[in-house]
Amino acid sequence: MNRGGAETMVMNYYRHIDRNQVQFDFMVHRQERGAYDDEIEAMGGKIYRMVPLHPLTFGKYKQQLVDFFDKHPEYRIIHGHCSESGYFVYREAARRGVPVIIAHAHNAHALFDVKWFFRTYFKYAMRPYLTQGFTCGKEAARWLLGEALGRKAILQCNAIDSYMYRYNAKMRREIRMELHLPNNAIVLGHVGRFNRQKNHAFLLDVFAHYVRRHDSAHLLLVGTGELRNQMEQKVDRLHLTDRVHFLGVRPDVHRLLQGMDLYLFPSFMEGLSVSMVEAQCAGLPCVVSDRIPREVALTDLVSFVSLNDSLSKWVERIDKALSVSYPRETYADKVIVAGYDIKRNAQWLQNYYLEQWRKTAEK
Repeated sequence: MNRGGAETMVMNYYRHIDRNQVQFDFMVHRQERGAYDDEIEAMGGKIYRMVPLHPLTFGKYKQQLVDFFDKHPEYRIIHGHCSESGYFVYREAARRGVPVIIAHAHNAHALFDVKWFFRTYFKYAMRPYLTQGFTCGKEAARWLLGEALGRKAILQCNAIDSYMYRYNAKMRREIRMELHLPNNAIVLGHVGRFNRQKNHAFLLDVFAHYVRRHDSAHLLLVGTGELRNQMEQKVDRLHLTDRVHFLGVRPDVHRLLQGMDLYLFPSFMEGLSVSMVEAQCAGLPCVVSDRIPREVALTDLVSFVSLNDSLSKWVERIDKALSVSYPRETYADKVIVAGYDIKRNAQWLQNYYLEQWRKTAEK
Protein backbone atom coordinates (compact mmCIF):
# COMPACT_ATOMS: atom_id res chain seq x y z
CA MET A 1 0.00 0.00 0.00
CA ASN A 2 2.29 2.71 -1.32
CA ARG A 3 1.21 6.04 -2.79
CA GLY A 4 0.08 4.79 -6.20
CA GLY A 5 -3.12 5.91 -7.90
CA ALA A 6 -5.35 2.97 -6.97
CA GLU A 7 -3.92 2.81 -3.45
CA THR A 8 -4.51 6.53 -2.92
CA MET A 9 -8.08 6.23 -4.21
CA VAL A 10 -8.83 3.38 -1.80
CA MET A 11 -7.33 5.35 1.09
CA ASN A 12 -9.44 8.40 0.24
CA TYR A 13 -12.56 6.26 0.63
CA TYR A 14 -11.25 4.43 3.69
CA ARG A 15 -10.65 7.71 5.55
CA HIS A 16 -14.16 8.98 4.86
CA ILE A 17 -16.38 5.97 5.50
CA ASP A 18 -17.86 5.31 8.93
CA ARG A 19 -15.50 2.61 10.14
CA ASN A 20 -17.96 1.62 12.84
CA GLN A 21 -20.17 0.46 9.96
CA VAL A 22 -17.65 -0.77 7.38
CA GLN A 23 -14.04 -1.84 7.86
CA PHE A 24 -11.42 -2.39 5.18
CA ASP A 25 -8.79 -5.12 5.47
CA PHE A 26 -6.06 -5.41 2.86
CA MET A 27 -4.34 -8.25 1.01
CA VAL A 28 -1.09 -7.12 -0.63
CA HIS A 29 1.57 -8.83 -2.72
CA ARG A 30 4.64 -7.59 -0.88
CA GLN A 31 6.27 -8.49 2.43
CA GLU A 32 7.72 -5.04 3.09
CA ARG A 33 5.65 -2.33 4.74
CA GLY A 34 4.07 0.36 2.57
CA ALA A 35 3.60 4.10 2.97
CA TYR A 36 -0.02 3.75 4.10
CA ASP A 37 0.42 0.78 6.47
CA ASP A 38 0.71 2.77 9.70
CA GLU A 39 -2.44 4.74 8.85
CA ILE A 40 -4.34 1.57 7.91
CA GLU A 41 -3.50 -0.12 11.18
CA ALA A 42 -4.30 3.03 13.17
CA MET A 43 -7.79 2.97 11.63
CA GLY A 44 -8.31 -0.67 12.58
CA GLY A 45 -7.48 -2.34 9.27
CA LYS A 46 -5.59 -5.61 8.96
CA ILE A 47 -2.92 -6.22 6.30
CA TYR A 48 -2.31 -9.72 4.96
CA ARG A 49 0.97 -10.20 3.06
CA MET A 50 1.26 -12.64 0.15
CA VAL A 51 4.22 -13.52 -2.05
CA PRO A 52 4.71 -11.31 -5.13
CA LEU A 53 2.55 -12.52 -8.00
CA HIS A 54 4.81 -14.02 -10.68
CA PRO A 55 4.61 -17.16 -12.86
CA LEU A 56 7.30 -18.79 -10.71
CA THR A 57 5.26 -18.13 -7.55
CA PHE A 58 1.79 -19.09 -8.83
CA GLY A 59 1.85 -22.44 -6.99
CA LYS A 60 2.89 -20.94 -3.68
CA TYR A 61 0.46 -18.06 -4.11
CA LYS A 62 -2.50 -20.38 -4.70
CA GLN A 63 -1.59 -22.37 -1.58
CA GLN A 64 -1.40 -19.17 0.44
CA LEU A 65 -4.90 -18.29 -0.74
CA VAL A 66 -6.22 -21.70 0.31
CA ASP A 67 -4.65 -21.22 3.74
CA PHE A 68 -6.02 -17.67 3.97
CA PHE A 69 -9.63 -18.63 3.27
CA ASP A 70 -9.33 -21.62 5.61
CA LYS A 71 -8.39 -19.23 8.42
CA HIS A 72 -10.72 -16.39 7.39
CA PRO A 73 -14.18 -17.57 6.36
CA GLU A 74 -15.65 -14.31 7.72
CA TYR A 75 -15.13 -12.20 4.60
CA ARG A 76 -18.36 -11.77 2.63
CA ILE A 77 -17.24 -9.00 0.28
CA ILE A 78 -14.06 -9.09 -1.81
CA HIS A 79 -13.26 -5.86 -3.69
CA GLY A 80 -10.19 -6.33 -5.89
CA HIS A 81 -8.08 -3.44 -7.13
CA CYS A 82 -5.38 -5.46 -8.94
CA SER A 83 -7.41 -5.71 -12.15
CA GLU A 84 -6.89 -9.09 -13.84
CA SER A 85 -4.15 -10.01 -11.34
CA GLY A 86 -6.94 -10.74 -8.88
CA TYR A 87 -7.93 -13.85 -10.85
CA PHE A 88 -6.64 -16.36 -8.30
CA VAL A 89 -8.36 -14.51 -5.44
CA TYR A 90 -11.68 -14.29 -7.28
CA ARG A 91 -11.56 -17.97 -8.21
CA GLU A 92 -10.80 -19.16 -4.67
CA ALA A 93 -13.39 -16.78 -3.18
CA ALA A 94 -16.04 -18.15 -5.54
CA ARG A 95 -15.14 -21.72 -4.62
CA ARG A 96 -15.64 -20.79 -0.96
CA GLY A 97 -19.04 -19.27 -1.62
CA VAL A 98 -18.12 -15.64 -0.95
CA PRO A 99 -21.32 -13.93 -2.12
CA VAL A 100 -19.90 -10.57 -3.31
CA ILE A 101 -16.82 -10.59 -5.56
CA ILE A 102 -15.93 -7.29 -7.23
CA ALA A 103 -13.16 -6.56 -9.74
CA HIS A 104 -12.29 -2.89 -10.12
CA ALA A 105 -10.98 -1.59 -13.48
CA HIS A 106 -8.30 1.08 -13.01
CA ASN A 107 -6.59 1.09 -16.43
CA ALA A 108 -7.98 1.40 -19.93
CA HIS A 109 -5.60 -1.14 -21.49
CA ALA A 110 -2.36 -3.03 -20.91
CA LEU A 111 1.04 -2.33 -22.37
CA PHE A 112 2.18 -4.91 -24.90
CA ASP A 113 5.02 -6.78 -23.20
CA VAL A 114 5.67 -10.26 -21.80
CA LYS A 115 3.04 -9.65 -19.11
CA TRP A 116 0.40 -8.85 -21.73
CA PHE A 117 -0.26 -12.54 -22.48
CA PHE A 118 -0.87 -13.39 -18.82
CA ARG A 119 -2.99 -10.29 -18.31
CA THR A 120 -5.13 -11.04 -21.34
CA TYR A 121 -5.70 -14.63 -20.25
CA PHE A 122 -6.53 -13.68 -16.67
CA LYS A 123 -8.99 -10.95 -17.60
CA TYR A 124 -11.08 -13.45 -19.56
CA ALA A 125 -10.65 -16.26 -17.04
CA MET A 126 -11.70 -14.17 -14.04
CA ARG A 127 -15.04 -12.91 -15.37
CA PRO A 128 -17.19 -15.99 -14.53
CA TYR A 129 -16.21 -15.66 -10.86
CA LEU A 130 -17.29 -12.02 -10.48
CA THR A 131 -20.62 -10.85 -9.13
CA GLN A 132 -19.99 -7.19 -10.01
CA GLY A 133 -17.56 -4.95 -11.84
CA PHE A 134 -16.49 -1.50 -10.70
CA THR A 135 -14.63 0.99 -12.86
CA CYS A 136 -13.06 4.43 -12.89
CA GLY A 137 -14.29 5.03 -16.44
CA LYS A 138 -15.98 3.54 -19.50
CA GLU A 139 -12.83 2.61 -21.41
CA ALA A 140 -11.31 0.88 -18.39
CA ALA A 141 -14.51 -1.13 -17.91
CA ARG A 142 -14.57 -2.30 -21.53
CA TRP A 143 -10.95 -3.39 -21.46
CA LEU A 144 -11.02 -5.36 -18.20
CA LEU A 145 -14.60 -6.58 -17.99
CA GLY A 146 -15.71 -6.94 -21.60
CA GLU A 147 -18.84 -5.55 -23.22
CA ALA A 148 -21.51 -7.40 -21.22
CA LEU A 149 -20.11 -7.03 -17.71
CA GLY A 150 -18.56 -3.69 -18.64
CA ARG A 151 -21.96 -2.20 -19.46
CA LYS A 152 -23.19 -3.22 -16.00
CA ALA A 153 -20.08 -1.94 -14.23
CA ILE A 154 -20.59 0.59 -11.46
CA LEU A 155 -18.74 3.86 -11.99
CA GLN A 156 -16.91 4.67 -8.79
CA CYS A 157 -15.32 8.09 -9.09
CA ASN A 158 -11.65 8.46 -8.16
CA ALA A 159 -12.82 11.04 -5.66
CA ILE A 160 -10.60 13.30 -3.58
CA ASP A 161 -10.85 15.72 -0.67
CA SER A 162 -11.47 18.82 -2.77
CA TYR A 163 -10.92 21.17 0.17
CA MET A 164 -7.37 19.87 0.61
CA TYR A 165 -6.43 20.43 -3.05
CA ARG A 166 -8.12 23.82 -3.55
CA TYR A 167 -5.61 26.42 -4.76
CA ASN A 168 -3.95 28.37 -1.97
CA ALA A 169 -1.63 31.25 -2.89
CA LYS A 170 0.05 31.29 0.53
CA MET A 171 0.83 27.58 0.29
CA ARG A 172 2.23 28.16 -3.20
CA ARG A 173 4.74 30.70 -1.86
CA GLU A 174 5.68 28.42 1.03
CA ILE A 175 6.36 25.33 -1.07
CA ARG A 176 8.41 27.29 -3.60
CA MET A 177 10.56 28.68 -0.81
CA GLU A 178 11.02 25.18 0.66
CA LEU A 179 12.15 23.84 -2.71
CA HIS A 180 14.40 26.88 -3.36
CA LEU A 181 12.64 27.69 -6.61
CA PRO A 182 13.28 31.16 -8.06
CA ASN A 183 10.39 33.60 -7.92
CA ASN A 184 10.25 33.81 -11.71
CA ALA A 185 10.46 30.04 -12.27
CA ILE A 186 8.01 28.31 -14.58
CA VAL A 187 7.36 25.07 -12.71
CA LEU A 188 6.09 21.99 -14.53
CA GLY A 189 5.19 18.93 -12.52
CA HIS A 190 4.30 15.26 -12.59
CA VAL A 191 3.13 12.80 -9.94
CA GLY A 192 3.45 9.11 -10.69
CA ARG A 193 5.41 5.93 -10.25
CA PHE A 194 8.61 5.61 -12.27
CA ASN A 195 7.54 2.76 -14.54
CA ARG A 196 7.03 2.28 -18.25
CA GLN A 197 3.35 3.23 -18.16
CA LYS A 198 4.06 6.79 -17.03
CA ASN A 199 6.51 7.47 -19.90
CA HIS A 200 9.04 9.53 -17.94
CA ALA A 201 11.67 9.27 -20.69
CA PHE A 202 9.41 11.15 -23.11
CA LEU A 203 8.45 13.60 -20.37
CA LEU A 204 12.13 14.48 -19.88
CA ASP A 205 12.60 14.92 -23.63
CA VAL A 206 9.68 17.36 -23.68
CA PHE A 207 11.09 19.26 -20.73
CA ALA A 208 14.59 19.43 -22.25
CA HIS A 209 13.04 20.94 -25.38
CA TYR A 210 11.00 23.36 -23.26
CA VAL A 211 14.06 24.59 -21.34
CA ARG A 212 15.70 25.66 -24.62
CA ARG A 213 12.94 28.25 -25.00
CA HIS A 214 12.38 29.02 -21.33
CA ASP A 215 15.57 29.10 -19.27
CA SER A 216 13.60 29.76 -16.08
CA ALA A 217 11.81 26.39 -16.22
CA HIS A 218 11.97 23.73 -13.49
CA LEU A 219 10.41 20.26 -13.31
CA LEU A 220 9.14 18.53 -10.16
CA LEU A 221 8.92 14.73 -10.29
CA VAL A 222 7.04 13.16 -7.40
CA GLY A 223 7.18 9.41 -6.85
CA THR A 224 9.51 6.45 -6.90
CA GLY A 225 9.81 3.21 -8.83
CA GLU A 226 12.02 0.82 -10.71
CA LEU A 227 12.97 3.30 -13.46
CA ARG A 228 13.96 6.20 -11.22
CA ASN A 229 17.70 5.54 -11.47
CA GLN A 230 17.48 5.41 -15.26
CA MET A 231 15.65 8.72 -15.31
CA GLU A 232 18.22 10.32 -13.00
CA GLN A 233 20.95 9.17 -15.39
CA LYS A 234 19.03 10.63 -18.32
CA VAL A 235 18.73 13.96 -16.51
CA ASP A 236 22.53 13.95 -16.06
CA ARG A 237 23.03 13.28 -19.77
CA LEU A 238 20.68 16.15 -20.62
CA HIS A 239 22.61 18.45 -18.24
CA LEU A 240 19.42 19.29 -16.36
CA THR A 241 20.37 18.29 -12.82
CA ASP A 242 19.79 21.84 -11.55
CA ARG A 243 16.35 21.99 -13.23
CA VAL A 244 14.79 18.58 -12.53
CA HIS A 245 13.89 17.87 -8.91
CA PHE A 246 13.33 14.25 -7.86
CA LEU A 247 11.15 14.60 -4.75
CA GLY A 248 10.47 10.91 -4.04
CA VAL A 249 7.34 9.67 -2.30
CA ARG A 250 5.65 12.59 -0.53
CA PRO A 251 2.72 12.75 1.88
CA ASP A 252 2.05 16.39 0.88
CA VAL A 253 1.22 16.13 -2.82
CA HIS A 254 -1.59 18.64 -2.27
CA ARG A 255 1.04 21.23 -1.27
CA LEU A 256 3.39 20.41 -4.13
CA LEU A 257 0.62 20.93 -6.68
CA GLN A 258 0.14 24.47 -5.40
CA GLY A 259 3.74 25.28 -6.32
CA MET A 260 3.39 24.09 -9.91
CA ASP A 261 2.29 26.10 -12.93
CA LEU A 262 1.40 23.18 -15.22
CA TYR A 263 0.89 19.43 -14.97
CA LEU A 264 2.58 17.28 -17.61
CA PHE A 265 1.22 13.74 -18.05
CA PRO A 266 2.39 11.79 -21.14
CA SER A 267 1.32 8.30 -20.02
CA PHE A 268 1.05 5.37 -22.42
CA MET A 269 -2.16 4.31 -20.66
CA GLU A 270 -4.43 5.31 -17.79
CA GLY A 271 -7.90 4.63 -16.51
CA LEU A 272 -9.00 7.85 -14.87
CA SER A 273 -5.96 9.05 -12.98
CA VAL A 274 -6.41 10.23 -9.39
CA SER A 275 -3.49 12.59 -9.86
CA MET A 276 -5.27 14.22 -12.81
CA VAL A 277 -8.29 14.87 -10.60
CA GLU A 278 -6.02 16.37 -7.96
CA ALA A 279 -4.22 18.57 -10.49
CA GLN A 280 -7.46 19.97 -11.89
CA CYS A 281 -8.77 20.59 -8.39
CA ALA A 282 -5.63 22.65 -7.73
CA GLY A 283 -6.37 24.67 -10.86
CA LEU A 284 -3.41 23.43 -12.89
CA PRO A 285 -3.51 23.40 -16.69
CA CYS A 286 -2.78 19.83 -17.75
CA VAL A 287 -1.02 18.82 -20.97
CA VAL A 288 -1.54 15.08 -21.38
CA SER A 289 -1.11 12.31 -23.91
CA ASP A 290 -3.82 11.22 -26.31
CA ARG A 291 -3.63 7.71 -24.79
CA ILE A 292 -5.54 8.95 -21.76
CA PRO A 293 -9.36 8.61 -21.90
CA ARG A 294 -11.10 11.89 -22.67
CA GLU A 295 -13.35 11.45 -19.66
CA VAL A 296 -10.41 12.52 -17.47
CA ALA A 297 -11.13 16.11 -18.57
CA LEU A 298 -13.41 17.10 -15.70
CA THR A 299 -12.71 20.77 -16.48
CA ASP A 300 -11.48 22.92 -19.36
CA LEU A 301 -7.90 22.72 -18.04
CA VAL A 302 -6.96 19.56 -19.96
CA SER A 303 -5.21 19.61 -23.36
CA PHE A 304 -4.56 16.34 -25.22
CA VAL A 305 -1.48 15.92 -27.42
CA SER A 306 -0.51 12.87 -29.46
CA LEU A 307 2.56 10.93 -28.39
CA ASN A 308 3.36 10.82 -32.11
CA ASP A 309 3.56 14.62 -32.31
CA SER A 310 6.91 16.40 -32.26
CA LEU A 311 8.50 17.76 -29.11
CA SER A 312 7.94 21.23 -30.55
CA LYS A 313 4.21 20.53 -30.70
CA TRP A 314 4.21 19.56 -27.02
CA VAL A 315 6.11 22.72 -26.11
CA GLU A 316 3.68 24.84 -28.12
CA ARG A 317 0.75 23.29 -26.28
CA ILE A 318 2.45 23.97 -22.93
CA ASP A 319 3.03 27.60 -23.92
CA LYS A 320 -0.58 27.95 -25.01
CA ALA A 321 -1.90 26.48 -21.75
CA LEU A 322 0.30 28.80 -19.68
CA SER A 323 -0.75 31.88 -21.65
CA VAL A 324 -4.33 31.72 -20.36
CA SER A 325 -5.12 33.66 -17.20
CA TYR A 326 -7.86 32.33 -14.92
CA PRO A 327 -8.73 32.10 -11.19
CA ARG A 328 -7.15 28.82 -10.03
CA GLU A 329 -9.14 28.75 -6.79
CA THR A 330 -12.44 28.24 -8.65
CA TYR A 331 -11.56 24.79 -10.00
CA ALA A 332 -12.13 22.87 -6.79
CA ASP A 333 -15.81 23.78 -7.12
CA LYS A 334 -15.82 22.49 -10.70
CA VAL A 335 -14.40 19.16 -9.54
CA ILE A 336 -17.16 18.96 -6.93
CA VAL A 337 -19.81 19.70 -9.58
CA ALA A 338 -18.29 16.96 -11.75
CA GLY A 339 -19.00 14.53 -8.91
CA TYR A 340 -15.46 13.88 -7.66
CA ASP A 341 -15.58 15.11 -4.08
CA ILE A 342 -14.95 12.31 -1.60
CA LYS A 343 -17.61 12.93 1.03
CA ARG A 344 -20.68 12.11 -1.06
CA ASN A 345 -18.91 9.28 -2.87
CA ALA A 346 -17.72 7.64 0.34
CA GLN A 347 -21.26 7.72 1.73
CA TRP A 348 -22.51 6.04 -1.43
CA LEU A 349 -19.88 3.29 -1.24
CA GLN A 350 -20.60 2.69 2.42
CA ASN A 351 -24.30 2.29 1.68
CA TYR A 352 -23.50 -0.06 -1.21
CA TYR A 353 -21.42 -2.35 0.97
CA LEU A 354 -24.02 -2.38 3.72
CA GLU A 355 -26.79 -3.21 1.25
CA GLN A 356 -24.75 -6.07 -0.18
CA TRP A 357 -24.10 -7.33 3.35
CA ARG A 358 -27.82 -7.25 4.18
CA LYS A 359 -28.67 -9.18 1.03
CA THR A 360 -26.18 -11.90 1.86
CA ALA A 361 -27.47 -12.11 5.44
CA GLU A 362 -31.03 -12.65 4.18
CA LYS A 363 -30.04 -15.67 2.08
